[in-house]
Amino acid sequence: MASPELSVIIPVHNESANIAPLCARLLPVLNRLTPVWEIIFVDDGSPDDTLALIKVQSLREPRIGAVSFSRNFGKEVAIAAGLDHVRGDAVVIMDADLQHPPEMIEAFVAKWREGYLMVYGQRTDRSDETRVKRGFAHLFYRLFSRFGEISLPEGAGDFRLIDRKGVEVLRTLGEKARFSKGLYAWIGFKSTGVPFVVEDRLHGTTQWSFRKLFRFAFDGIASFSTVPLRVWTYLGTLISICSIATATYFLVSTLLFGTDLPGFPSLIVSLTFFSGVQLLSLGIIGEYVGRIFAEVKRRPLYVVAERVGTAAEVSTSLVQDDPRLRRA
Repeated sequence: MASPELSVIIPVHNESANIAPLCARLLPVLNRLTPVWEIIFVDDGSPDDTLALIKVQSLREPRIGAVSFSRNFGKEVAIAAGLDHVRGDAVVIMDADLQHPPEMIEAFVAKWREGYLMVYGQRTDRSDETRVKRGFAHLFYRLFSRFGEISLPEGAGDFRLIDRKGVEVLRTLGEKARFSKGLYAWIGFKSTGVPFVVEDRLHGTTQWSFRKLFRFAFDGIASFSTVPLRVWTYLGTLISICSIATATYFLVSTLLFGTDLPGFPSLIVSLTFFSGVQLLSLGIIGEYVGRIFAEVKRRPLYVVAERVGTAAEVSTSLVQDDPRLRRA
């Protein structure tokens, strides 16, 4: 199979209403850039007719393929599956809801042809978000830059172009708790950002609740930093020093002035406070132990129920050489 110059990965989950409008805008952009391209949709276990509509597009345009999971594995894993199946010299990752403008790919490719191996879309406007959400996003980037192994460019997300060299490195990273934005920064390579404005979602609503976003942020920090573990070492040391100082104070006070009846409220407050500290520290340790447990089981990242079009051809040609595809 001739390798395309440009591949596009599009994770989808219940995006049936967006498939046709997305292809109507994306295909002309790709045709202007190069005659040799491919699109790989990754259906993350959608219960609606998303896959059926992708098959319709694949019949119309054979350069469109799809990988369909047996269940919902999450967007991060869907991106990893897309990277396993694309063949392009440059790979673009984008969402299906048209919040990532397809026309921006032309700017990405221009930067790539200048020599940049990683070109990311950098969001410039968050006016559509609540003040609380904007504040937590800003706090996350500051914490990650302060305590993480690497720094993340603020406003950069999954909408980006990655050179084949970077794709091959990302394919070797089989960790289960995936934080793709961190992995993109971790692999390095010459990078640059292209500012863009997020468009309104064409159909449907976002599936990222505040709880999911908080969990995602914690996964990101835990995957690239051990600071949450070290905090409890420092806190335990501080509490021990305070307890020794308090014990010394009461010893001296008793020797000089005798003893008096201790206060019951202060005793209860102290017990509940330190119990909470212990449980919280155990919870943080448990989070890291849980990640170790998930890794040592060595289960595949995803299970494929069906491959369509070019994705099926890639599977047939590469499955003998790639153990991750064999497991999938």
